[in-house]
Parts: sequence; structure tokens; C-alpha cells
Amino acid sequence: MRAIIAGAGIGGLAAALSLQTIGVDVDVFESAPELRALGVWINLLPHAARELDALGVVDAVRARAVAPESLLYCTKRGQEIWREPRGLAAGYPWPQLSVHRGVLQEVLLDAVVARIGRDRLHLGRRLVETDEAGAVIFADGTRVGADLVIAADGIHSAARRQRYPDEGPALWNGALLWRGVVDAERVLDGRTMVWAGHPDQKFVAYPIADLARGHQTLNFIAELRRPDSDLLASAADWNRRGELDDFLPMFLGWRFDWLDVPAILQAAHETYLFPMVDRDPLARWTFGRTTLLGDAAHPMYPIGSNGASQAILDACALAGCIRKHEGDVDEALHHYEQARRPATAAIVHANRGLGPELPMKLVEERAPDGFTDIADVISPAEIAQVTEGYRRTAGFALSALRSGRSLLDEPY
Repeated sequence: MRAIIAGAGIGGLAAALSLQTIGVDVDVFESAPELRALGVWINLLPHAARELDALGVVDAVRARAVAPESLLYCTKRGQEIWREPRGLAAGYPWPQLSVHRGVLQEVLLDAVVARIGRDRLHLGRRLVETDEAGAVIFADGTRVGADLVIAADGIHSAARRQRYPDEGPALWNGALLWRGVVDAERVLDGRTMVWAGHPDQKFVAYPIADLARGHQTLNFIAELRRPDSDLLASAADWNRRGELDDFLPMFLGWRFDWLDVPAILQAAHETYLFPMVDRDPLARWTFGRTTLLGDAAHPMYPIGSNGASQAILDACALAGCIRKHEGDVDEALHHYEQARRPATAAIVHANRGLGPELPMKLVEERAPDGFTDIADVISPAEIAQVTEGYRRTAGFALSALRSGRSLLDEPY
């Protein structure tokens, strides 16, 4: 069997490794003329780490990542709402990993080159069209055929646009995110992710590297809801340099006993501005021998650390379905879509409903001026119902991962 993968991002490279693992002949086509370590810091959840383990690359990723051990949710005043263990500290067989997207891409790319060959990676080849028989047409006019075409060409996917020409641009919910990296004093135990505030104004920070003398490199996100903002005049403005004056003034009062948010923001050499965008779930991913994967199939809000994780799960589930159905591409694609499309649609909708952050919204509404005892504002049972429900929806409930079986071996 021969497969063509359009896109050498996280999903496309993971798909290449997954298919190579089960004996499929793979070519990867990427529109960029060169691959560089671009992007921002992300979190990989334990079920994604499980799949990277099955692909033989989790140790290489972990060597360049930090494994957080807890997640702290607090108010805009720094009052604790709740705290939960993460990754290995929560009993998972695999860690949660905070890693730069470019680092993850580099690790996957190195594995692809080593196992499949550099000659199977074709750069500067932009997909413009696919057909249902398994052929791809590129911007340079060339046409390449295969038994299977996987469109992993991102949120602005040409393959998706071909099938859904009236869909329009990605959907913005009115929130803006400024992301940056600083060297700062260790926060709490140095392995805690911090989410502070509420949906209209939020600050996120987590360690990404240990430094000398009790310091760490922190990744931060400052989020503001600005539905009437003119900062994003067009799609071309996305992923552009941010200006400190556009968001710092709103966080000047966020100085806690254990965290100085303004100091962290002011220490950033640069920030990047992103809109909070997604797309509506689709009724169909597969058209003949062509299917969608990753952000091309299910772009979602960056809530709950699911974007890259779900792309990796897509890749391994697709390969697992091909293996399970003994190379019957049509049957495999049917089962891949039936398994992954409803699952990822549920996450898109859950993220629109704030996902695991819903208790932060409820606390802000019920006690905007703070509280003496969090139990008077929200009960542990109410919090647990939301957080555990989200883990089940996203597929990383602890009970679901105890078998240890990769989607390569047991797709669903």
C-alpha cells in the first residue's frame, strides 16, 4: 500500500511514522520550502505520550521537555480554587509533557528521515486539490497517485476547502491570546501549571526548562476577551508580534503572594498574538481514498491541551484501523472516521463550553470579590464532575489508559 500525506506538521509526521510502523509505503509533501522549529509551547497529554511511546519517540521528546506534576486553578486574586495531580503524579503510565511545538516536530521529523528516508520528504509542494481515487494535484501542476491520501494541511486546509468551499474563515470567539517566554524565579514547586482568572481575563504559566539558582524558563499566556478589538484586522494579522501596552495594563493588579504576574509579563522580550479560533465540526472527513487529519479535520480552541494530542491520536488510530482491517482502505477509513470524528467533535463543543475551565467562570460569577472558604462558593463534587467529565470526553481519563494498549494495536 502507498500513502501520500499532505503536511509535515505534528499530525502529518505522526501519521507518516504510524503508517510506516505497519508497513505502508509513505511520501510526505509539505508546502514550506524548509522546515523550521516554529510555533509555541504546547502540552501533550498522557494518551498522546502513550502513542509517541508506541512510535518509539517519547524518550526523545521527554529529554527536551518538562513533565508537570500538578495543575493549579486560582482566581484573579490568586486564591486557590482547586489543584489536581497531572501525568505520572496522577498515576498515569505516561507523563504529561510541556514541549515546544518545534521541538516535537524536530523529533518526529528526525524519526521520519531515519525510518522512511529523506527522499520521501518533498518540500515546497503545496496541495491544491485531491480526488476520490487517491490522487493529489500540487500548485506546480504535478499529479501524484496513491492508494490513500491523508490531508494533514492544517486549519487552512486546501483539501477541506475543496470539499467545503463555502465554509469561510476560521471562527473567532472574541478572545485574544498573547504568548511569551521569560526566565523567572521558580513558581511554587517548579512543576506546577498555573491557570488564574476567568474566561474574560486569564493568565496561564508553566515551566518549560530548569535554570540555575532556582530559576526556570516559563511559558505564559495572557488572555483577554476583546470581541470589538481592531487588533485583528484580517487573517493576515494572525500569529503576529504582540504589543505589551495592549494587555499589560489589565494585569497590573495581579500580584499574589506567590506569583507576580505583571513582573513576568514585563520580563518578556517579545510576545506573539493569537486569536482564539476553531471551526465547526464536519459531517464528513473522508471522500473516496482521501481523508482529513489533525487541524484540517478538527481545529479546536487551545483549551485543555488537546490540539497536538488529538492529531497524534488521529494518526495512530488511522494506522490501527488499516492494520485491523488488513489493508482494506475503504473499510479502514470508514472505521477511522466513525471513531475519530464524533470524538473530536465532542472536544470542539466541550472547549466552546470552557472545558475544564468552567469552574473558574462559576467562581468569578459567584464570588467576584473573593472568598474565605472555596467550599462556600463551589463544592469539590461540582468541580470533579466538570474535570473528570472533560477527561472522559478528551479520552484521557485514567481508567481508559490503564490497559496500556496503543491505538496502533487497538484502534477502538
